[in-house]
Amino acid sequence: MMLEWIYWSISWILLRWHVLWDAILPGREFLATTWEWVLAIVFLVITVRALLFPVFVKQIRSQRAMQALQPQMKALQEKHKGDRETLQKEMMELYRKEKANPLMGCLPMFVQIPVFLGLFHVLKRLSPTNPNTELYGWTTEQFKSATAAKLFGAPLPGSFSSPEALLVSLGSTSLNTKIVAAVCVLIMMATTYLSSRQMILKTGWNADPQQRMIQKLMLYGIPLGLLVSGWAFPLGVILYWVTNNLFTLGQQQWVLRKYPPPVTEGSTPMKRTKTGADGKSGAAKATKSGLFGKTKADTEPSNAKPVVESKALAPKPGAKPVNPKKGGTAKK
Repeated sequence: MMLEWIYWSISWILLRWHVLWDAILPGREFLATTWEWVLAIVFLVITVRALLFPVFVKQIRSQRAMQALQPQMKALQEKHKGDRETLQKEMMELYRKEKANPLMGCLPMFVQIPVFLGLFHVLKRLSPTNPNTELYGWTTEQFKSATAAKLFGAPLPGSFSSPEALLVSLGSTSLNTKIVAAVCVLIMMATTYLSSRQMILKTGWNADPQQRMIQKLMLYGIPLGLLVSGWAFPLGVILYWVTNNLFTLGQQQWVLRKYPPPVTEGSTPMKRTKTGADGKSGAAKATKSGLFGKTKADTEPSNAKPVVESKALAPKPGAKPVNPKKGGTAKK
């Protein structure tokens, strides 16, 4: 199968973390939770996100490139207002000329889809009735341990839609599993929404209608889709998704605070620049530096004439007055 190597890779990383946490927390349960398997899934997320960090860098660079094009995109919209076909052609030409890829912002999500499917497949096969216990490098003991693992009394391989007979064989009840699964699905939806909202609030809505539609899809469409599809997700997969969202929120907060996005006229909302007493904005030139394009304010030299104090031009006490027409002293 095409995804066979994904199943083996996910299993290998998950089992390595389980071996580590099982050595630290051997068979200990707290709050009806098997922490060695829960922490193995959490650190599976951390491992995957560390491997995908270069992809995250490309995503940030692409978002900054797209944001820098906002004024030009807005001008094209005004120029070709009502002519959608011509507008799309001009937009594509602008992307090609400036070497910007609007789809690069979704790249981390697309890359993580195989990982999500791999973990979904691995956890779905955890069942007491599955005779093939040593698939993808698992031992029989590890298979049985993962099958019996629980999160607040609900089995990690179980889901909201799992039949009651299966949940009983996994050592749980239908009511307990449904309550835990429902709460986890709501947390998954909320964190997915917050991670998209966080980025949009900092960078603003895109001026390109197509990109704005993608932003709305990620902000509203994906969380609503999880409400429909989340009932079939195993609890271990939901745990992976929630941990991944929390990691994304922290990572985006750090990047946006340390490397704030540049302010452009085409994005909304737009930060206002401070104005001086004359009503003109202060002159500051943004220069890019660092991995993510950190902005630094380099104050431009002012062309205004130096102010000369009037006290310096006044005659000293006791000095003879000067005739400005003759350039000498005035006659008494």
